[in-house]
Amino acid sequence: MDPLLVLAQALNGIQFGVMLFLMAAGLTLVFGIMNLINLAHGSFYMVGAYAAAATFQATSSFLLALLAGIGAGAAVGILVEIVVFRRLYPRDHLDQVLATFGLILFFNEIVRMIWGPTALYATVPHFLAGQVEILPGAPYPAYRLAIIAVGLGVAALLYALVSKTRIGMMIRAGASDRVMVSALGVNVKVLYTLVFGLGAGLAALAGLMAGPIFTVESGMGENVLILAFVVIVIGGIGSIRGAFVASLLVGFVDTMGRAFLRPLLATVMANTAADNAGPALASMLIYLLMAAVLFFRPRGLFPPRTR
Repeated sequence: MDPLLVLAQALNGIQFGVMLFLMAAGLTLVFGIMNLINLAHGSFYMVGAYAAAATFQATSSFLLALLAGIGAGAAVGILVEIVVFRRLYPRDHLDQVLATFGLILFFNEIVRMIWGPTALYATVPHFLAGQVEILPGAPYPAYRLAIIAVGLGVAALLYALVSKTRIGMMIRAGASDRVMVSALGVNVKVLYTLVFGLGAGLAALAGLMAGPIFTVESGMGENVLILAFVVIVIGGIGSIRGAFVASLLVGFVDTMGRAFLRPLLATVMANTAADNAGPALASMLIYLLMAAVLFFRPRGLFPPRTR
């Protein structure tokens, strides 16, 4: 097995993992603090991708596309939180699932109405279009390296925000005892709106970065949403640290499995059988990983402290 190919696929796994973290971080914050199951979180990912791709096509400015994607995702998230989710906080989880599933259908139709049913073409900015030689004879796309750098930077900033700042203290306190926080004079409604907008902006950032790699199309957020739920279950619901570790783990396992499981199976079975079994087993790996983690640690790798 070519070690340079293994290195490239490992970096692909890290890149995929940090994108999953941007999705999962907002999702786990919202669930951990608000006790809200938000199936529409993938729609903010889609809105960010569409807004950034459309802005880049119109202006050829990556900076404007970046601001438009994050701004659109955060603004839509805040609007939806104020109009819809404030009415869902006291409701049970079944009502939340049904309402947010309806929002998925709503957002998918909205983007079809605005941008049409065909996929939108997103391009890599010219200054990131080349390759970087990470080792002699091992070039790697500069854009994917930039995604890794941005994801790790956002993870560090999010950790500092939650752990070192006053608003982070209120977020952690709100996750532990929202009634007491409200009694101490904190405006819990505003706090919830800020957290929801932050989560939606992070999802939009993931979407706009994924646009040049994957297809920008209606419904693009559903598949990544499933993976984000897998991440927060593995990491521990409500845990930012757990979401980060689990995202990297899921991204690495999924990418390496899809790249190398079929060739490994071909060494012990017929090529036809390996061709059939390899892709199927590769797509199951992250769910087997989730089952294994939950068997040994039912609350995830890094569960938040009990209230």
